[in-house]
Amino acid sequence: MNLKGTSTDQDVRFGDKEQKLLKKLSFPSSFSKKVDIKKVNMQAMRPWIAERICHFLGFEDDVVIEFTFGLLESETDPRKIQIQLTGFLELNTPQFMKELWDMLVSAQASETGIPRVLIEAKKAEILKKRV
Repeated sequence: MNLKGTSTDQDVRFGDKEQKLLKKLSFPSSFSKKVDIKKVNMQAMRPWIAERICHFLGFEDDVVIEFTFGLLESETDPRKIQIQLTGFLELNTPQFMKELWDMLVSAQASETGIPRVLIEAKKAEILKKRV
């Protein structure tokens, strides 16, 4: 069987859309910092991520939440994660990703793998309960 023509890789009309978006969009400077997800306590991050996604969507969507966790485990480039989440979070995606990446960078720097913001919030919650 002899096939003729070009593949999608060879045809310029079918270029890599993700690469075009990476060049076109502007991203926060914090995205230049690499995060090793293994150093982050994802169990502590889960409620925060779920709450923020619910906030931006206006309702709880387990599919989007689990998709986000899957992306965090498999992808190391925050710009690509942002592009993948844009279909779900739409205009809120850049804000969510900036907040998330800042939290992940903070968590990575922490000995416990938990972002400082979450630790401070928990301390405040405990103090409030005591009073």
